[in-house]
Parts: sequence; structure tokens; C-alpha cells
Amino acid sequence: MLVIGVIFAAINGRMSEVNEAIFAGAKDAVTICIGLISVLVFWLGLMRIAEVAGMLRGLARLLEPIVRRIFPEVPKGHPAMGYILSNMSANLFGLGNAATPMGIKAMQQLKELNGNKDTASRSMITLLAINTASITLIPTTVISIRMSYESVSPTEIVGTTLIATFCSTVGALLIDRFFYYRRLRKEHS
Repeated sequence: MLVIGVIFAAINGRMSEVNEAIFAGAKDAVTICIGLISVLVFWLGLMRIAEVAGMLRGLARLLEPIVRRIFPEVPKGHPAMGYILSNMSANLFGLGNAATPMGIKAMQQLKELNGNKDTASRSMITLLAINTASITLIPTTVISIRMSYESVSPTEIVGTTLIATFCSTVGALLIDRFFYYRRLRKEHS
């Protein structure tokens, strides 16, 4: 599409407008990134304070019975469970960038539990589904973008985001389990 747009602009003699749009877009991208970095640093700082204060461990203890049912193959006390809980906690606060390294570590630990096979285990697939859908209490990135564009009420999306991400997470889990049990039935028949 980009190439077609440039060719179309060149044919119609509008390359100067394309150049202006490119530089204006680049300027906006830098402004948005700086805004996102500040919000991300703020929330990561709060998350670090919550970690030192023991709040994340409390949240992890609160989530552990639920997560244990979602990931029954992960042995109790295994490092993968800690990374999964950390990943989910970061996603709860809308910190997808902070959740990514923890999700990667969780996948590495789950791969070790899977015997380092090249095929994904049930837990690896489930983590991918949950991480992609993830319930978000505070959509910090979206709020930051709305703030950088001077939205009148940048936080008004919190309720709808919570409902949408709850539905997406439940949907991801249902689809994950549907295909898991479908594969089990095929293997046993």
C-alpha cells in the first residue's frame, strides 16, 4: 500500500505532500513514544514499589489457585509458575512491554518442562492464548496515547477495556480447551 501510494503521488505530482506527511508522521511518532515511555516508566516504578512492598506476591498468591487450574501440568513451586504469574500481573496493569520478558522466560521454562521438544505443550499454547487476550485493569498504553492527543477524558475507556479483555480472555481459554479436548478425543479414538 505504501509503494502504491508513493507511485500514485508521483504520477499525480503530489510527492511534496507525501514528504510532508512522512515527516509529520515521524514527528508524531517520536512525540507519542516519549509520552509512552514516561507512562511506562511511571507504571514500572509503581510495579517495582508494589513488588518490594509484597503486593505482587499477594496478587500472585491470590491468582495462584486459578492459574494452577489453568496450568495443571506445571509442578508446584516450578519457576515457570512464577514467570506466568508475573506475566499475568504485568498484563493486568496494561504493561505489555513489561510482561513480554516474563512471558518469554515462562515459555523457556515451559519448554524445559516439555523436554525441549520442538512442538508446543498444552501449557505453552495456553500461555500464548492468555497472554494475547489478557485481562487488563488499567490500559496504560491506550491512556497514554489518549493523553498525548489531549483527550478530554483519557481514562473513560477503563470500564470497556476491562469488559472487552475479560471476554477475550474467557474466549481464549474456551477455544484453547476446546481444541485441547478435541485433540485428546482424536488420540484416544
